Amino acid sequence: MTMTDQRRKEEGPLASLFEAERQDAPLPSGDWMARMEALALEVQPAARPAPRPEERRSPPLLRRVSAWREALQTFGGWPALAGLAAACAAGVWIGVASPETMTTLLSSDSSSLLSAVDPASGFDYAMLGL
Repeated sequence: MTMTDQRRKEEGPLASLFEAERQDAPLPSGDWMARMEALALEVQPAARPAPRPEERRSPPLLRRVSAWREALQTFGGWPALAGLAAACAAGVWIGVASPETMTTLLSSDSSSLLSAVDPASGFDYAMLGL
């Protein structure tokens, strides 16, 4: 069963009226079609000839710049390149930072860390009923 058959099945008692209207569907007049075609051709841009191959060549400097621009677009543009630079800076920072700081933070008592980070105390949670 196609979608059209299903729609006709759902029409119920009005199906015969809808079918009669489908058979008697009016066609647009030839004059109207000619006016629409004229309007469409008026709005359509004119065809331009393709440039000759020697016109498409650019000097080596412009080719080099366009290659950089193409590489930039391959990465996703300036926002993606900014994210890549931020990730590189974070990697250098993590690499330069001494591992002693991380072991100190990770080996300390977790309750002292949570109380320093958590803006609400245990009393606040108890009063909320959580």
